[in-house]
Amino acid sequence: MADFTWPGEQLIAAAQKGDVEATAALVSGSHPHVQRFAYSLCATPQDAEDAAQEALIILYRKIGMLRASGALASWMFRIVRNECLRRARLTLRSQGPVPDTVVPSFEDEVLQRLEASRVAKAIAELPADQRRVLILRDIQGYSGRMVADALGLSTAAMKSRLHRARATVRQALQATPDPLPGVGHD
Repeated sequence: MADFTWPGEQLIAAAQKGDVEATAALVSGSHPHVQRFAYSLCATPQDAEDAAQEALIILYRKIGMLRASGALASWMFRIVRNECLRRARLTLRSQGPVPDTVVPSFEDEVLQRLEASRVAKAIAELPADQRRVLILRDIQGYSGRMVADALGLSTAAMKSRLHRARATVRQALQATPDPLPGVGHD
């Protein structure tokens, strides 16, 4: 399993006091976590890379603004989330209006029948607050406390959202409608 340990409080404190080496070590130590956040939140890998880089630049420039050294993960999560949202808005604006009807291709129908596609679809259909909790806790493996802190929730609220998200995904996966009615049923 991956290392989920963020840089320590002493390193953060030294960086906040202007220690250049500590700041560089802090940015380097935070990079894998920030990148993981970005890949889970951004629409494209390119946006994720750009958002992670932007978040690390903000960390480097504004580490002095961090109020509590224990809040580094939640601060970085918010920065990455905001950067991913900003990039998604820019993409939507540049693409113009979205057509009202989308006709799925044959390949799309086949892919939807695969188990991974069904799970991804069920997760994508969750309300945003439940989806974020599910991804951080069950997919990325963060502790309940870290997820709650990153999302600004109490542990009880995080557990409640996680329970609802899991139940909704389970229900969606158990309801297996025939994706191609009438095909192969002589």
